[in-house]
Amino acid sequence: MNILQIGISVFVFIEFLNIIMLYFMPESKMGNGVGVFNDYLALKENEEVKDFVGYLINWVAGAKLIFIMIGIVVVIFGNETTQFYTVLALILSILSFYWRLYPTIKKLDKSNKITPKGYYKTLNFMILSFVIGFSIVLLISYIN
Repeated sequence: MNILQIGISVFVFIEFLNIIMLYFMPESKMGNGVGVFNDYLALKENEEVKDFVGYLINWVAGAKLIFIMIGIVVVIFGNETTQFYTVLALILSILSFYWRLYPTIKKLDKSNKITPKGYYKTLNFMILSFVIGFSIVLLISYIN
Protein backbone atom coordinates (compact mmCIF):
# COMPACT_ATOMS: atom_id res chain seq x y z
CA MET A 1 0.00 0.00 0.00
CA ASN A 2 1.48 3.37 -1.00
CA ILE A 3 1.30 6.61 1.02
CA LEU A 4 -1.61 7.92 -1.10
CA GLN A 5 -3.66 4.79 -0.45
CA ILE A 6 -2.91 5.08 3.27
CA GLY A 7 -3.97 8.74 3.36
CA ILE A 8 -7.20 8.07 1.47
CA SER A 9 -7.91 5.02 3.65
CA VAL A 10 -7.50 7.06 6.86
CA PHE A 11 -9.93 9.64 5.49
CA VAL A 12 -12.40 6.89 4.50
CA PHE A 13 -12.23 5.37 7.99
CA ILE A 14 -12.79 8.70 9.78
CA GLU A 15 -15.65 9.63 7.47
CA PHE A 16 -17.18 6.17 7.97
CA LEU A 17 -17.25 6.87 11.73
CA ASN A 18 -18.88 10.25 11.03
CA ILE A 19 -21.55 8.57 8.90
CA ILE A 20 -22.32 6.12 11.72
CA MET A 21 -22.73 9.11 14.05
CA LEU A 22 -25.04 10.93 11.66
CA TYR A 23 -27.24 7.91 10.89
CA PHE A 24 -27.45 6.33 14.34
CA MET A 25 -26.42 8.96 16.93
CA PRO A 26 -27.08 12.38 15.37
CA GLU A 27 -27.51 14.00 18.80
CA SER A 28 -23.92 13.11 19.69
CA LYS A 29 -21.36 15.85 20.24
CA MET A 30 -18.60 13.63 18.83
CA GLY A 31 -17.45 13.54 15.23
CA ASN A 32 -20.03 15.09 12.94
CA GLY A 33 -22.86 14.64 15.45
CA VAL A 34 -25.16 17.65 15.47
CA GLY A 35 -25.61 17.66 19.25
CA VAL A 36 -23.16 20.58 19.44
CA PHE A 37 -25.89 22.79 17.98
CA ASN A 38 -28.02 24.00 20.89
CA ASP A 39 -31.08 24.42 18.64
CA TYR A 40 -30.94 20.80 17.44
CA LEU A 41 -32.92 19.31 20.34
CA ALA A 42 -35.66 21.92 20.03
CA LEU A 43 -35.87 21.42 16.27
CA LYS A 44 -35.91 17.63 16.70
CA GLU A 45 -38.98 17.94 18.93
CA ASN A 46 -40.77 20.45 16.68
CA GLU A 47 -43.35 18.47 14.68
CA GLU A 48 -43.33 21.03 11.85
CA VAL A 49 -39.60 20.76 11.08
CA LYS A 50 -38.30 17.54 12.66
CA ASP A 51 -38.69 15.50 9.46
CA PHE A 52 -36.89 18.19 7.47
CA VAL A 53 -34.05 18.34 10.01
CA GLY A 54 -33.76 14.55 9.95
CA TYR A 55 -33.75 14.61 6.15
CA LEU A 56 -30.88 17.14 6.07
CA ILE A 57 -28.82 15.10 8.53
CA ASN A 58 -29.36 11.94 6.47
CA TRP A 59 -28.60 13.86 3.28
CA VAL A 60 -25.20 14.91 4.68
CA ALA A 61 -24.51 11.31 5.73
CA GLY A 62 -25.47 10.11 2.24
CA ALA A 63 -23.18 12.67 0.59
CA LYS A 64 -20.32 11.52 2.85
CA LEU A 65 -21.10 7.93 1.89
CA ILE A 66 -20.61 8.82 -1.79
CA PHE A 67 -17.19 10.29 -0.98
CA ILE A 68 -16.02 7.26 0.95
CA MET A 69 -17.25 4.80 -1.66
CA ILE A 70 -15.32 6.70 -4.34
CA GLY A 71 -12.31 6.72 -2.00
CA ILE A 72 -12.52 2.96 -1.60
CA VAL A 73 -12.70 2.45 -5.38
CA VAL A 74 -9.69 4.73 -5.90
CA VAL A 75 -7.66 2.92 -3.22
CA ILE A 76 -8.43 -0.52 -4.66
CA PHE A 77 -8.55 0.11 -8.41
CA GLY A 78 -6.94 3.51 -9.04
CA ASN A 79 -3.41 3.90 -10.28
CA GLU A 80 -0.98 6.20 -8.49
CA THR A 81 -1.81 9.18 -10.72
CA THR A 82 -5.52 8.83 -9.95
CA GLN A 83 -4.74 8.49 -6.25
CA PHE A 84 -2.52 11.59 -6.34
CA TYR A 85 -5.25 13.72 -7.92
CA THR A 86 -7.84 12.24 -5.58
CA VAL A 87 -5.83 13.46 -2.60
CA LEU A 88 -5.48 16.87 -4.25
CA ALA A 89 -9.25 16.96 -4.85
CA LEU A 90 -9.87 16.01 -1.22
CA ILE A 91 -7.65 18.89 -0.06
CA LEU A 92 -9.55 21.36 -2.23
CA SER A 93 -12.96 20.05 -1.18
CA ILE A 94 -12.00 20.09 2.50
CA LEU A 95 -10.74 23.68 2.13
CA SER A 96 -14.24 24.66 0.94
CA PHE A 97 -15.17 24.42 4.65
CA TYR A 98 -13.61 27.86 5.09
CA TRP A 99 -15.83 29.41 2.43
CA ARG A 100 -19.27 28.80 3.98
CA LEU A 101 -19.20 26.52 6.99
CA TYR A 102 -16.45 28.09 9.11
CA PRO A 103 -17.95 31.61 9.12
CA THR A 104 -21.33 30.16 10.08
CA ILE A 105 -20.08 27.88 12.88
CA LYS A 106 -17.94 30.72 14.25
CA LYS A 107 -20.96 33.07 14.25
CA LEU A 108 -23.14 30.44 15.94
CA ASP A 109 -20.44 29.78 18.55
CA LYS A 110 -20.03 33.50 19.30
CA SER A 111 -23.84 33.72 19.66
CA ASN A 112 -23.83 30.91 22.28
CA LYS A 113 -25.64 28.51 19.93
CA ILE A 114 -22.89 25.85 20.16
CA THR A 115 -21.91 23.66 23.10
CA PRO A 116 -19.12 23.38 24.07
CA LYS A 117 -18.15 27.01 23.75
CA GLY A 118 -15.21 27.50 21.40
CA TYR A 119 -16.12 24.43 19.33
CA TYR A 120 -15.40 26.35 16.12
CA LYS A 121 -11.72 26.42 17.16
CA THR A 122 -11.71 22.64 17.65
CA LEU A 123 -13.37 22.15 14.27
CA ASN A 124 -10.86 24.51 12.67
CA PHE A 125 -8.01 22.43 14.13
CA MET A 126 -9.56 19.18 12.84
CA ILE A 127 -10.06 20.58 9.33
CA LEU A 128 -6.53 22.02 9.23
CA SER A 129 -5.21 18.64 10.39
CA PHE A 130 -6.85 16.97 7.39
CA VAL A 131 -5.44 19.57 4.99
CA ILE A 132 -1.94 19.43 6.48
CA GLY A 133 -2.02 15.63 6.66
CA PHE A 134 -3.09 15.29 3.03
CA SER A 135 -0.51 17.89 1.98
CA ILE A 136 2.23 15.85 3.67
CA VAL A 137 0.92 12.73 1.91
CA LEU A 138 1.12 14.57 -1.44
CA LEU A 139 4.62 15.83 -0.71
CA ILE A 140 5.90 12.37 0.29
CA SER A 141 4.27 10.85 -2.78
CA TYR A 142 5.80 13.49 -5.05
CA ILE A 143 9.28 13.04 -3.56
CA ASN A 144 9.10 9.26 -3.97
